[in-house]
Amino acid sequence: MALRYIDPIRSEDPERFDLYGMVLAGIGLAGIAFGLSVAGLNLLPWSMVAMLVAIGSISMTLYVIHARRTASPVLDFALLRLPTMRASILGGFLFRLGIGALPFLLPLLMQVGFGLSPFRSGLVTFASAVGAMGMKTLAARIIRTFGFRYMMTINAVVSSVFLGACALFTVATPLLLIMIILVVGGFFRSLQFTAINTVAYAEVDAAQMSRATTLVSVNQQLAISAGVAVGAFSVESTMLLRQVHELSAEDFAPAFLVVSIIAAISAWFFWQMPDDAGHEISGRKAVEISSRKGAATAAVKVASEETQNARDQRLG
Repeated sequence: MALRYIDPIRSEDPERFDLYGMVLAGIGLAGIAFGLSVAGLNLLPWSMVAMLVAIGSISMTLYVIHARRTASPVLDFALLRLPTMRASILGGFLFRLGIGALPFLLPLLMQVGFGLSPFRSGLVTFASAVGAMGMKTLAARIIRTFGFRYMMTINAVVSSVFLGACALFTVATPLLLIMIILVVGGFFRSLQFTAINTVAYAEVDAAQMSRATTLVSVNQQLAISAGVAVGAFSVESTMLLRQVHELSAEDFAPAFLVVSIIAAISAWFFWQMPDDAGHEISGRKAVEISSRKGAATAAVKVASEETQNARDQRLG
């Protein structure tokens, strides 16, 4: 399908591939992402996890130094100077980190905490996907109506509230109520993901599009790994404070609250975007111009009517 419908667009001036940067970034991202993804899962000793993250961090530090000296870096952090890209990367990282813990925590809560079978647990968690699919038909209209900045700021908080609501789930909570919360939460989360992925490219020109795509993709994967790590660490910390060795439903509530707070912090980065961020791609500018013309026309009409009334009064 891709070969048939996507045009083979190539750069007229291809850049030299940054092999050294790819090796440094590859080692760094692999070490950090893998170390964070297995943290708290008891697959590796904590010393091994710490070593992986440390090696990855050192390698990424060397890459940042290297990227400043090369003309065509694999990961171009200079793109963060663009307000919309910066909000999408930094705010998107925090939001994805918080939401990324949900697919890890929720099935464990359903199966280990509530004793549901994997099949029933899957049916419950599938509710989030239903809400996400329902959003796709309304996303463009919502963004066009409210604009990226206001919509993403408010929606980040709303999505975080529904994420934090999972901390209130208990064995006595009806599954229907849980599914309703997940459906509505999935709607708002999917709307936020759509906006984050779209506004990232609002100020990127054609020559930088490839670098921007790479940076956004890497940021997404790293955020999800970090979300799993934060969720697992929060659960284990709760068990340590409660001095228990067996996982129970009570150990998940603090984890949901922690990741929901992290996701809510992303709203600050979205609020830092300009008021007109992404208006060209959302179509909001056209809507605003049309509204202003309509308001001006209405004002002229009202003024004309007032003038006519004044004349009528004089004649009367």
